[in-house]
Amino acid sequence: MSNPTTQVVRPAGAGHETLYVLLLCLAILTVAASVVLWRGETQAVSSIERHQLDARRDLSASEQGIYADLRVTLDEIHLLREEQHTPPSPQTLADEGFAPFAQDASSLSRGAHAWQMLVSGAYFGHSQTPSVAGSFLMRLSADDEGEPDIWLNRSASLTAPSDLADATLISAGWQQIVAQFDAGVTRQHRH
Repeated sequence: MSNPTTQVVRPAGAGHETLYVLLLCLAILTVAASVVLWRGETQAVSSIERHQLDARRDLSASEQGIYADLRVTLDEIHLLREEQHTPPSPQTLADEGFAPFAQDASSLSRGAHAWQMLVSGAYFGHSQTPSVAGSFLMRLSADDEGEPDIWLNRSASLTAPSDLADATLISAGWQQIVAQFDAGVTRQHRH
């Protein structure tokens, strides 16, 4: 019989394998970081003027509801103005059931505004309970393409403004409501 031979096999060093795994992880992280930096978008922070209110942050829930209703109803106002060649009266809008002009449970709980049309074609909603929601003013643009120009005044003793110039409204305590849509609200993906 032959003598058994013993062969000793030494284990491969774990140091080399660990080094290769760490290098692979570093390469993956480097590629990922470069893609993020290359494809990342900068966020432009826009600020609002002192005489403006942010529709999301600075309005109460009732005021946000009225503001949203005014923006939606503006499309109907444009359509009716196109048909009749004059802006519809608040009573016409109320009869058609358009919020916030219609006197329903929702409008009563949001300040029970009394709507009137001013000589210049603007809509003025005087709040009966300014602690719930302030008074609103919506100026119509000459063309139907413009954004609504909506102002708010939370003063308890308020009358309908006669001069609708920005400077006059600001000096009377009116604040313009602006809607800002930034990354905090929506995410835009450009492909």
